[in-house]
This record gives sequence, C-alpha cells and structure tokens, in this order.
Amino acid sequence: MFVAASTLCWPDLELQAAIELLQDLDFTAVEIAVQESVGPAKPSEILVDEDRAIQLLRYTHRMDISGYRLELASTGDEHYEQFHMMCRIAKATKVVNISVPSAEKGTPFNEEVEHLKKLVAIAEGEGVRLSVRCMLGCLSEDPDTLLVLCNNIDGLGISLDPSVALIASAENPAVAKAMAVGKGFDQLLKYVTNVQLRDTGKDKFQVSVGQGEIDYGKIVTQLEREKYNRALTVDMTPMEGHDHRVELRKLRRLLESLI
Repeated sequence: MFVAASTLCWPDLELQAAIELLQDLDFTAVEIAVQESVGPAKPSEILVDEDRAIQLLRYTHRMDISGYRLELASTGDEHYEQFHMMCRIAKATKVVNISVPSAEKGTPFNEEVEHLKKLVAIAEGEGVRLSVRCMLGCLSEDPDTLLVLCNNIDGLGISLDPSVALIASAENPAVAKAMAVGKGFDQLLKYVTNVQLRDTGKDKFQVSVGQGEIDYGKIVTQLEREKYNRALTVDMTPMEGHDHRVELRKLRRLLESLI
C-alpha cells in the first residue's frame, strides 16, 4: 500500500498548482480528478485534443499517478467515446485505474448493469481497470448493491469510501444493517482498487483528522488481509477554521505510520 492524494484536495486551484502543493506536502502519488462538476481538469476542455491531454496530465512533477477520478457530463454515444479516449490517455500515461460514479438512486438496476458492463469492456480493451466510486445519493452508497454489481459485472472494481458508508448507515437502516460488524466491508474488499479517506463524524461528512469516527487502523488491517497493494487516497477539501495544509499532512503521516 502507498499514500496518495486527490487533486480535489485543492478544488479551486489550477491542476499544476494543486499538484505542486501536494508535492510540497511530501505526497509522492496523486489521483487526478477529471470532472465537469469541480476542479480545473474538465473533460469538455481536455478531451478535445488527446495528445494535449496526455501532455497535460503527464506533467506531475515526478509524482506517480495512482489513478484518474472521472466524471463525464455527456450522454449516449458521446459518453462512451469520451470514456474510450480517457482510457487511451490512461494507457499512454501508464495509469491502470479509472473510477467513475454510479447512477443516482432510483435508476433501474439492470440499466446500470448494462452501462457499467459497456464501460468495463472498453476499459479492458485498453488495459485499464474500471472501478465504481462509493457516493452518497447513488446506487453505490449501499454495500449490498455494490456487491451485487460486482458479482454481476466481471472486471468491475470498487473505489471504497468509508465516509460514505458511515453517513449512509446513519441515514439508512438497511445500510446500517449491511455494515454491522464490518460485514459490508468484508464482502467488498476483494473488489477494492482504490480507497478514498478523510475523517468523518456521525452526522458530518468531513471533520478535522482525529475528531471523527473513521478507524484507519482497522481499514488498513482489513486491506492487508486481502493483500491490497494500491493507494490510500487522501481526499479532503478545505474546512473553515482549519489549516488545510496541517490537516493533509496530519492524515498523510497517520496513514504512512499504519503501513
């Protein structure tokens, strides 16, 4: 295992500025977010020129790229064409992992299965591993649903976010039951290809490191049992009243002490 950080730790900065700050904080690996909703690397801007995108994303000041966090606003054929281009970019930049969001809650399950199967087929054709991100308000917030998705789609991985499970458990009795005694994590661990981490309270998605409920030691132990050897990705946004550099450094050091 190794510690990485998401460029979304600095959502309002230009991509290179965010990468430089993470390097200054002694991170050696970075997850690059390519999203329309937040961050400077927007698909509608960088996926218009594949060669330029490769050059832009490759310039990481010698930091390893642990993966791409992709969120496309496009639909239909354009969506799959953009995804295929991103897979080619990943291959050219020697990145194996791409994570995508799942559909919103209420989306027909079979529809989502067919969509993700198509993405997995495209990704595997370029030597890329696709994972679906745990996200609140999406099908992927429920561990049981994630497990069924992975069981039905060969090659699909999970970008695990313990904060999502914690908040969803507080709001949804069914999710709480699935997560009882770590059951949900235990079933999902063999599919995990990335882990997103911050500290989280029972009713607040992000709190200062050490003030929340996330048991990092238990998570690392569970992952070690599955011989997980990929990234523990620090994924924190700035909080009012807290020095963001201090928070990022604190979590990096904590995670490094556990591995």
